[in-house]
Amino acid sequence: MHDLRKKALLESGKTLSRKARLKPDGSRLKSDTPRSSANQSPNQSPGNSRAGSRANSRPGSRYASEDEGGASDADNDDDIMTMSTNSASADDDEFDELSSSTWSERLRDHIAEVKDRKRSIQAREETLAAYLHILRHHFALSEIKKSVSEVVPALLRSIRGGGSEEERTLATAALTMTILTFPSETVFEHVLPTLKAACEEDEEATVKAEAIQALSLAVTYGGGSSTAADEVLDYLLEIIESDGRSAGADDNGAVVSAALQAWAFVASHVEDLEAHSDQAIEAFMEQLDSTDPDVQTGAGCNIALLFEAAREYEQETGESFNLQYNQHRIMTRMAEIVKDSSKTISKKGRKQLRSKFSSIVTSLERGKGPGYSTAGRGAVNPHTGGNKTSGQAEFQEFGYREKLRVNDQIVVINTWSLHARVETLKAVLGGGIGKHYMENPVIKDILDSAEVELLWKPKKSKHSIAEEDED
Repeated sequence: MHDLRKKALLESGKTLSRKARLKPDGSRLKSDTPRSSANQSPNQSPGNSRAGSRANSRPGSRYASEDEGGASDADNDDDIMTMSTNSASADDDEFDELSSSTWSERLRDHIAEVKDRKRSIQAREETLAAYLHILRHHFALSEIKKSVSEVVPALLRSIRGGGSEEERTLATAALTMTILTFPSETVFEHVLPTLKAACEEDEEATVKAEAIQALSLAVTYGGGSSTAADEVLDYLLEIIESDGRSAGADDNGAVVSAALQAWAFVASHVEDLEAHSDQAIEAFMEQLDSTDPDVQTGAGCNIALLFEAAREYEQETGESFNLQYNQHRIMTRMAEIVKDSSKTISKKGRKQLRSKFSSIVTSLERGKGPGYSTAGRGAVNPHTGGNKTSGQAEFQEFGYREKLRVNDQIVVINTWSLHARVETLKAVLGGGIGKHYMENPVIKDILDSAEVELLWKPKKSKHSIAEEDED
């Protein structure tokens, strides 16, 4: 019993008590040697939920990682809207110190357990949660590559016939992470029937939403063709137009919100959206009247993405992008929605709606991406030390303030296309996004268009300054 409890604590991410860390003879384990008080306080507190637990903040993110709470919401007042990605890896390293095996060895054990269906529902849930946690916080290409032909079918069996909502949802999230870790060129056609069945036939909205998200990742990074991407966009749009009815979730905000996010992610990978624009913008305009603020903001962001695609198409080709709706009508409608929302939604939802719609209106007016701030400050006068300016030319706008922190880098979110990709990665990877950004080529490809800044710029040495002076 003691060994089982220790193993469960190690896999769930909880530390052992002082008593539990003693050997049978009363001596301490190596990892429990006394430390100074300065070292006993971690730089960042771990999150409060295990991998695989549901997140309440966002419908599309069913299973947030331990430190996902470090991400700032879109309605934050801070200049940089970031997600901290350091504590998860540090926590997992600490678990490795307490364990006699490495994360790769534990992953191999979990892979063997995933393939074994002759276990209790609870045991399968725990295995899937542990498997998902490791894949989120480590780039496990070599381990997954060896067993993907057996793991994917096993996950599909759990999605189709899992004995609980938890098992089916975890299996779907695990499938998404497996595809992101090892993007096989043939996996999309293999998983498509099961994911569509989960969207349409599963009774639980959480499973439907997770399957919708998995579908968007599978078609873009699982070998889906451009034709398949167009078909998935149409399929997702049908869910949005019918308020979730076509997916067996009539008027379910979580499912419609997931479809909106998935549509944006797939659309960000499609070169020409003109064929989808008329029907799509009509559906998004209708969803602006939803009573769910997540659905309203998702629809607004997708409208902004379509107008951005139209601007880029016209700039690149010199041809007109046939988009029927005019910007003024949309901005007027959004202003009306924000005004009327005080009577229908919560204070938090109203704040989120006002912040996002303000960003969208600025985007449409100025031809900018999300989070652009027209506020600013005057250039500093070096002679007076003040902020007064002598002319309008010296006024500097704050510019793009929606950003994502990954380790020591800042990803500037300056397009709606990039915004859609980042939102999906935050939902799928949680606190593991930093690890995958540095090591996983798939994630690097997804964020390839992003402008990246260093959080701390290295100081120039006297030698380099002297060299510049000589030049």
